[in-house]
Amino acid sequence: MLARELRSAVDPRRLFVPREAVTPGIGCNRPVLVIPGFLASDGSTRPLRLALKEAGFRAHGWKRGRNFGLDRSVFDVIDARVRHIARGAPVSIVGWSLGGLIAREYAKLHPERIDKVVTLGSPISGDPRQNNNVWRLYELVAGHAVDAPPVACTLDEKPAVETIAIWSARDGIVAPHGACAADCCDRSIEITCGHIEMVYAPEAIRAVIDALS
Repeated sequence: MLARELRSAVDPRRLFVPREAVTPGIGCNRPVLVIPGFLASDGSTRPLRLALKEAGFRAHGWKRGRNFGLDRSVFDVIDARVRHIARGAPVSIVGWSLGGLIAREYAKLHPERIDKVVTLGSPISGDPRQNNNVWRLYELVAGHAVDAPPVACTLDEKPAVETIAIWSARDGIVAPHGACAADCCDRSIEITCGHIEMVYAPEAIRAVIDALS
């Protein structure tokens, strides 16, 4: 499954918008912030954001470059982006993988600014050394233990906003049981694509639009 994920990283479909997954106008101009996964940037979530825009959402990237892990400045960056795109409306956040953890933690700090949080293959519960395949790489890049981030957080505590977890049994990066624990979210949506595909596969994009709607 991990090898399949590596092949997905060079899949040419990740460059295009799966328009068959989009229902135009359903977004009603609501603001959405999309946070990329570990070591990914806004470029990786472009198909998802373009699909959300075609569906009628105001979808935005986080504009922070690559996601190198949790640090003390990340929530200030997210707060600035939320305030910028809100225009008086609560913002939904879609977080892919590590981006989902960041989205959940931000929503705990400022629930009054958030409509809902949607996580895509995010390791929201369990031992972080057992619920994903990249914890060693994470520690090397982020410079801290995966279970001891430099910010106060309780990963499996649900935010005080609607929280929907999208997960897959075919995920080769994050263990399925760690991405959909019932006590960590209000609702879960199962899909069948892999982890990398979650930001461009038609099935995953339909699930995101369903969750936001």
